[in-house]
Amino acid sequence: MPALLPSPIPAGWSTAQAAAYPVQALTAWYGLVHLGRVGASDTVLVHSGAGGVGLHARALLSAVGATTIFTVGHEDKRDFLAETFGVAPERVIVRDRSRFGAQLDAALAIVGAPALTIVFDAVAGPYFRPAYDRLAPEGRHILYGAADFMAPRDRPSYIRLAGKYLTRPRIDPLAMIAANRSVIGFNLIWLWDQVERLAPALQQCMALLPDPPYIGARFRFDAVPAALRELQKGSSVGKVVVECPGGR
Repeated sequence: MPALLPSPIPAGWSTAQAAAYPVQALTAWYGLVHLGRVGASDTVLVHSGAGGVGLHARALLSAVGATTIFTVGHEDKRDFLAETFGVAPERVIVRDRSRFGAQLDAALAIVGAPALTIVFDAVAGPYFRPAYDRLAPEGRHILYGAADFMAPRDRPSYIRLAGKYLTRPRIDPLAMIAANRSVIGFNLIWLWDQVERLAPALQQCMALLPDPPYIGARFRFDAVPAALRELQKGSSVGKVVVECPGGR
């Protein structure tokens, strides 16, 4: 391993917390700071606000002073955000695809914002267009996942997936010009070919996100299928960790 890659585990962190931190925290930092140029004047919609990336996004946006609205898939996740992190329940939307636009309008009215300036999106699907349509001029829709495609069972329904693919969101580039909005898609995989960027990126990330990640569930290595089912159910919060024998 190149000498510039290893980073010491912060004092007081477990190995599980250290392992859970880099990918999710860097995803939040890269999307919101490097690409999104987030600042105190922004109104940000964070999808999957109770997930591993979403919790880092919450902390980052709190640090920069942005106005934030979250979405979650289940009511108990709204309770989790309120009870564990003090997020005001009225700022957390339990997504309903049949009325998501109205839910966004109500949340914007509560925070006193006329429009969104950033959407941080790992869900896509039917929730993409209502959020995109509520972007202000110069707004950024930052897309890093499409959880709407995730199969809730061990065996995916290929007919269901084909239907989702055919009805996936489509944006007219000419309309984007007229509306002065942008869609930015990213993942971090390509950075492994530019490892020299990872060490300074992690340093900047930890300056904004110095706290260890929230681990919502731990599984033994021989229980990997159960860990995957936990993710498929959509009921997990924070990071799901698989621990090898001897880990702490």
